[in-house]
Amino acid sequence: MTRTEPDGKELGGRVAAILARCRQLHVEPAQLRSLSGYDRLQQAASGKQPRWQPWLLPGLLAILLAVFVHQELYTVQGLSRLILWVEGLNVENEPCMIEMHPIMADLTAAPNNCSRCSDVLDVDRVSNITPQEFELKYAYSGRPVIITDGTANWTAPAVFNFQFFKELYAESSGRLAADSTEAGCQFFPYKTNFDGLSDVFSMSAARANMQKGEEPWYIGWSSCDSAAGNELRRHYTRPYFLPETAESTRLDWIFMGTPGFGAHLHIDHVKHPSWQAQLHGRKMWTLEPPRECLSVCRSMDVTVNQGEIIVLDTNMWYHMTQIVSDEISITIGSEYD
Repeated sequence: MTRTEPDGKELGGRVAAILARCRQLHVEPAQLRSLSGYDRLQQAASGKQPRWQPWLLPGLLAILLAVFVHQELYTVQGLSRLILWVEGLNVENEPCMIEMHPIMADLTAAPNNCSRCSDVLDVDRVSNITPQEFELKYAYSGRPVIITDGTANWTAPAVFNFQFFKELYAESSGRLAADSTEAGCQFFPYKTNFDGLSDVFSMSAARANMQKGEEPWYIGWSSCDSAAGNELRRHYTRPYFLPETAESTRLDWIFMGTPGFGAHLHIDHVKHPSWQAQLHGRKMWTLEPPRECLSVCRSMDVTVNQGEIIVLDTNMWYHMTQIVSDEISITIGSEYD
């Protein structure tokens, strides 16, 4: 036999009979109302079914769309704000909101103006350049340049070495920048097994001094500790060629490693162009134009020698480095606005 569901009228009659029988049995109304399904029974008995107002769903959709557009939830920034709000975090105090894969960061980056690199056939090498000349041709044009006398009169080349940094960031000093949770502190292990500067400066003397059979290494970090930064700046000055109106950031970047190693091909996502001074050793830079400019701009290889400074818009040029000297390479750099 095929069972058929009762229609609304028949169902209402059955429910009304059940309620009438409850009254005959002297079941108190308060007891009935305590039942979780009592309201639904009353509705069935009356033959009335709950119904949605026809304007309710479109209204909700309109409100959600308005919030979506107003809060810019279709952008990375808007979505980040939402995630922080859900997590109960203050957006003003959280500079690193979402760990974005480099490929996604590249895909969402604003397109470049290829005219900025179409006439760049090589990396210029200049010296004794005035701030006015540098600003006119290189500072904000996207054209890379090497200043061959950039570190003249600096004491950093004579002072900075592995032992100097080991003592500066000694465990007792409390200035292990890579292990700090302060804003702006970063550590790049590249292809090493180091988790921070404490690991770097705990390596054996044999490995640090590149003795035969030891594993090579290359690392980078930002010196976000003010005391360490002040000590570093005792040995170098603001590059003489920067425009008078330009300011270097207070955040120093140090890169150090052994021959044959370096940074993989990548593009940075920072606010400003940057300079990097080669204090020890020599490093070869491979520069590639933005992906959208490959048909009109060329790739270049250039070696930066000890005492020279390379100036590069790392937001525009993909870059890879390799240490080509027989000694440890040490560089220091910063952004400028």
